[in-house]
Amino acid sequence: MDVVVVGGGIVGLSSAYSLATAGANVTLVEKGSLGMGSTARSAGGIRMQFSTEVNVRLSLASVEVWDDFADEFGVDIEHRRPGYLFLARSDETADRFRADVAMQNDLGVGSEFLSPEEARDHCPGLRDEQFVAAQYNAEDGFADPNLAVQGYAESAREAGVDIRTKTAVRDVLTAESAETADSADESADLAVTGVETDDERLDADFVVNAAGAWAGRVAEMGGLDLPIHPRRRQIATVEPTTPVPEDVPLTIDLDTGSYFRPERDGAALVGGKFDEADPDVDPDAYSESMDLAWAATAVERAADCATYFDADSRIKRGWAGLYAVTPDHHPIIEETAPGFVTAAGFSGHGFQHAPATGEIVAELCLDGEASLVDVSALSSGRFDEAGDELVERNVA
Repeated sequence: MDVVVVGGGIVGLSSAYSLATAGANVTLVEKGSLGMGSTARSAGGIRMQFSTEVNVRLSLASVEVWDDFADEFGVDIEHRRPGYLFLARSDETADRFRADVAMQNDLGVGSEFLSPEEARDHCPGLRDEQFVAAQYNAEDGFADPNLAVQGYAESAREAGVDIRTKTAVRDVLTAESAETADSADESADLAVTGVETDDERLDADFVVNAAGAWAGRVAEMGGLDLPIHPRRRQIATVEPTTPVPEDVPLTIDLDTGSYFRPERDGAALVGGKFDEADPDVDPDAYSESMDLAWAATAVERAADCATYFDADSRIKRGWAGLYAVTPDHHPIIEETAPGFVTAAGFSGHGFQHAPATGEIVAELCLDGEASLVDVSALSSGRFDEAGDELVERNVA
């Protein structure tokens, strides 16, 4: 079976690796350099504390790979596990934490519902008087996305994947599907048969759309409309007034959108989205630099959360990257059209869910259905249906 994977970020590389080790003939095409889209600009979080069952299951299936990454891929990704600490300022958010922890515990995740005083035991600088509750999991943490890209890329090459960087897809090729064509039905599905790049035509039994913030554009080339929106997010590296210990969790003030995590030598990464407006941006022409006004707000919000930060904290550097956002903050993982598999729209969670997603993509292409995790709820058809949305609320 011939498969073309579009996108050389962590999801595309994981998919290519899983497909190749399962026996497929895989070509991966990336318009730039490997991992230099959203992956390299990620905070590298790896957590199991999500508010929906499907996201927790994707985390559980992925963390097994992250835990054994050095043994399987030969690269130490600096996987650190100081935990994740979610903070609630409102009773409504606290009630959701209780429900989330119960669901996570039912799935085997050891998360805890904490009082603010108990939360301070894990984050000694916490301004606990600002909060009414917290949830915490000691097994959560973060890793280096760039090192993970290196590990996946090298292993994919060793498995036989033809990785082509600086190779942009210009068109997704289609033909009427013999399986769905009906002489009485003029709206028969179009089957995807390959892609056209700058250099040549690549015929394939499957095309995998793992293009992240560019996934909507790739889908349009095949005549498909997917609600995957490129949205700009920022991160700052800060020298706190009081050094942040390395065993402090990645701490998220969920009601304000602020978060921080320790870096080496007392530094911290600080981030968050603070504006109501969240417009789409051109993924090929957005500012990759940090906005100074945003950075000042980010440090101010962090200071309202923990005593490590104040007006004297120094902003060392920063950057902006892209989230590929769907309306409910869940990815689309499916065979969208015959021969066209989508694995995109992770809304900031693509790095941590990449291992499971790659295996699921291989199952969809080779077996016709997913078995590692039930991803039926992640079909794009959910956006056409009336009723309650499957909304991920633990998003920063």
